[in-house]
Amino acid sequence: MTSVSEEPAWKQRAVERSIRGAKLRAEQRVQKFLDAAQAIITEKGTTDFTVQEVVDRSRQSLRSFYLQFDGKHELLLALFEDALDRTADQLAAAAEGRTDPLDRLRVTVELLFELCRPDPVAQRPLFTDFAPQLLVSHPAQVKIAHAPLLSLFTELMEQAKKAGRLREGLDPRRMAAVVMQTVMFTAQSAGGADEDVAHPITASEVWDFCAFGFATGE
Repeated sequence: MTSVSEEPAWKQRAVERSIRGAKLRAEQRVQKFLDAAQAIITEKGTTDFTVQEVVDRSRQSLRSFYLQFDGKHELLLALFEDALDRTADQLAAAAEGRTDPLDRLRVTVELLFELCRPDPVAQRPLFTDFAPQLLVSHPAQVKIAHAPLLSLFTELMEQAKKAGRLREGLDPRRMAAVVMQTVMFTAQSAGGADEDVAHPITASEVWDFCAFGFATGE
C-alpha cells in the first residue's frame, strides 16, 4: 500500500530528469575547463597559467569556474588525476598481451618510467612539475590520485605471487607501492644539464633493481 505522504511517481520522475540534466550540464562545463587548461599546458609546456586564461579559452564565465573548482590547484589536481587514470589504462593495455607475470610487471615498470621521466619534446609538466610539488604540499591528495596505478601494480604483484614468482612472505600491495614509488621518483629525478655526460639511469636498469635488487642472496 502506497503511503499518503509519498510523492507521486510522475513528480519523482520529473525531479530525477531535472537532476540528470543538471548533472550532465555540470559535467560538460567541467570538461570544457579541463580541455581549455590542457590546451594551454600543451601550448606553453608548463602549468604556469592563470584561471582567467582558462576561463577565456573555455568561453565560460569566472563565476562558472568557481562553481566547479575552488581554484587553480583543484583544476590541476583534476587534470593530474585524469592523466593518471589514462596512464593506468595505458599500462594495463601494455601488460595485457604478456603471459608471464614477471614480464607483465617488467613492461609496466619500464613504460611507467618512460612516461614519468622529463622529456623536453613531450613536455609533461603535470608529472615533472606539478606532481613533485603536490607530493610535498598535499601528500593525501597524491595518494588518492595514484590509487588507479597502485591498484594495477597490486593486481600484477598478486598474479606474480599466485604464479610463485615472488619471494615468500612478501605482501603484494606493499611491494606494489614500493615499486611504483621507486620508479616514479627515479624517473622524475632524471635529467639535468650534464645528463648526456652522466649516462642517466635507464628503464631496464630500474626494472633490474626492482625485480632483483643488488645483493647476491647468499
